[in-house]
This record gives sequence, structure tokens and C-alpha cells, in this order.
Amino acid sequence: MDSVVITALDQEGRGVARVDGKAMFVEGALIGERVSVEVLRRKTNYELARMTELSSASPARTTPPCPYFGICGGCSLQHLEPAAQVAVKQRVLEDALWHIGRVRADELLAPIHGITWGYRHRARLSVRDVPKKGGVLVGFREKKSTYVADMAGCLVLPPRISALLPELRALIASLSIHDRVPQIELAIGESDEEDDAGREGGPVDVLVLRVLVPPTAADERELAAFAERHRVDLYLQPQGPASVRPLRAPARRLSYALPDFGVTLDFEPTDFTQVNASLNRVLVRRAIALLEPGPGENIVDFFCGLGNFTLPIARRGATVVGVEGSRTMISRAKANAERNGLAERARFVIADLFTATRDSLEILGPLHKALLDPPREGAIALVKALPDDLTRIVYVSCNPATLARDAAVLIHQRGFALAAAGVANMFPHTAHVESIALFVRGS
Repeated sequence: MDSVVITALDQEGRGVARVDGKAMFVEGALIGERVSVEVLRRKTNYELARMTELSSASPARTTPPCPYFGICGGCSLQHLEPAAQVAVKQRVLEDALWHIGRVRADELLAPIHGITWGYRHRARLSVRDVPKKGGVLVGFREKKSTYVADMAGCLVLPPRISALLPELRALIASLSIHDRVPQIELAIGESDEEDDAGREGGPVDVLVLRVLVPPTAADERELAAFAERHRVDLYLQPQGPASVRPLRAPARRLSYALPDFGVTLDFEPTDFTQVNASLNRVLVRRAIALLEPGPGENIVDFFCGLGNFTLPIARRGATVVGVEGSRTMISRAKANAERNGLAERARFVIADLFTATRDSLEILGPLHKALLDPPREGAIALVKALPDDLTRIVYVSCNPATLARDAAVLIHQRGFALAAAGVANMFPHTAHVESIALFVRGS
């Protein structure tokens, strides 16, 4: 086939060209590049293709430093310079707002970005015993596959965790249940406590092993020795998240700090926290600056989780109610409010926000402002049900498409204006777009 010119990147990091009125998605191609392609699949409205020759390279193209790039499914943009990745994500957000929501922001916020390597404080590693590849594999899944990538390190994990991958392979292989451990979950936090072994507070690396059958006494001795040798805390998960328990109790407390607000939040290993802890601090700072909470104001934090935004809002003197569908997370948020001396200004309510109505939100009382931080599916029912007296909304999103859909409702139906929007590069080297938007009540 003749060469094509890439004019955009999609939300999976693929190059997009237009051919005979149809979109063509090309793996590995970047904006501005001319490439020769082989069509892999033809559909009525689009085509999937792979690049066979790079005729004209983008000046932002770079050599991926990871030897597993292209095999591992964890990263899709290592071949694009980090600054250019941020620009692409800003463009993805702008395009989604316009093409889906028919809205444009009055102001484009400067992108939030930080370190680009070693940033992942949360990860879910797959485990598979593959005799043909030498035994147990531990890592991320291969691109568009259920196979586990054969990898000895990962550059987006902290170096000390990356170096553990070969050790984890050997550990699992040594267990009698080596073929019954499908997953290892990583959670990194901080602690100001000293454990029974005399380890001082500081970074806490937790590994949660999903075990389909109980480990034997010999297995537990191997696990305990590994934990001591590598200064990690091991947990076992025989069933769902509620079944997680430390291999040796008591375990050190996990927490993370938001220094700008004098707040520290405790969490459990399988609780939701942001993957990129350092960028989360900047994101919270921006969200609070946009929301402008102050004494005398009643503010609601929807999808509040552990209180990541709730407690900073309360610290600014406002009265805040956090709303969340998980009873476990509400319990955790209440405890965090107590720990930080904010229980008098922060209360918490359990509610299913995906079925929110005007009537169901009346329990929250009179409100001046709102913060929304929904999952990928967005908050369409909630934005339709928001009370009319809100004057300011900050919306933190992990999916530009659902943000744009919800923005359309807020602007075209609810009388708000999109005052500002911008991206946060929460997941460098991936196509994931985290964003934040400010809506204010129109005149």
C-alpha cells in the first residue's frame, strides 16, 4: 500500500491516518510521520494496520529505553519524548471535549507532569508457570495477550522493585503452590512506625500474593525469609480483597502524605490510591486551588475514596461531606478524618452515585461547591442530579470521553461554563489521560 501521513494519536497511543474517508489506526506511528503500512483488518468505518516502513520520522521520536517495549503491554508511548507525550494528551482532551461534548474550555491549564521513570507506586503483576520458557514468569501481560511478558525488570517501577522481579520468579518457583499464584499486587506507602524487626519508618513496599490454595508451612517460611531479606511486607489474598491478611502480623501501617495540607492518609494494600504518588500531590494542590474552598462554605466531594480531596478541602476551613459507594472506603475516610483532627469539618455518606437522583442527594443538605473524581465510566446520572445552588465544580477525570459527555450536560443543560481544563501526566509512557476541569455557574 502507498504510504500514509499520521495526523493524530488515539487513546491507545496508535497513529491515526485518514484513507478514503476512513480512519486508519497504525501501531507505532507518531503524529507527522509518513509511513508505509500493511492493513491487518478492514471494517466499514476504520482499518487496523501495522507500520512496515518509516519514511519520515517525527522529531519527537526517541529510542525506547526498555528492552521489552513492544512486547510488554504496560507502555505504549516510550518511542515518543515525554514532553511530546504531554502535548498529545492535551490534544486528546481538547478533541474529546469538542467532538463528544461540543464544548471548549475558556482557559487551557498548564499540564501537570513530573518524573517519567520509576513512578509507579501501584502495580498488578501477572504470574504464570511456563515450563517452555524456563519456569515461573512474573511481570505485565504482553500487548493484547493473556501471556505474561518474559521480563527481568521494569523502568516505570521504582528501581528497587524492578530489581525484585527475578527474585520474585525464584521465590514463586520455590513454593509448592508455584502454579497456584496467579497475581502479585504492589502497593508502596510510607510509615512513621517501627515494626517488630526494628525497621524504622519510611517507604513501605507491600506485595500481595493472590493464592488459590493455602501455602504450606514450608512455603510460609520461604515467604517470610524473602520478606526479611528484601525488606518488604508480604500479604496473602486467598479470595476477594476482604480476605487480604499479612503473612506475619502486625504489619506496618501504610500511608501517604499531602504536605501542602498537613494531611496523612492511611490505606490498606488493596485500597484504591493513585499509581503516581508524587503527581497526586500536585493534582490535589491544583484541584483545591480551582475549587477555592473557604470557611463558611458547604462542599461535597463525590467519589471521595479515602478522603484524598475531602481532607484538604476541610483543612482550608470549609465544611465538607464525602460521598462514596464503598462502605469499606467510607470507614477508612472517617478514620483518616479522625487521625488528622478534621472530623468536626468532614462527614461521610454511603451512596450509589451511579443511580443518583435529585431526591437522593437532598440528604447532603445545602451545598455551595462540588468536587467529582469518578471512575472511567464517569458520572452521567450524578451530573444530571446535582443541586441547582452549586456555583463551582471541579471534575477530576481518568477518561476524556466520559468527561466530555458529562461536560455537555453541565454546560448545555445545567447552566455551567467550562472555565478551565488541562491534563495531568499520571501515567507517563502510556496513552492514559488524566485531566481536571473547572465548571462555574454561567451568568
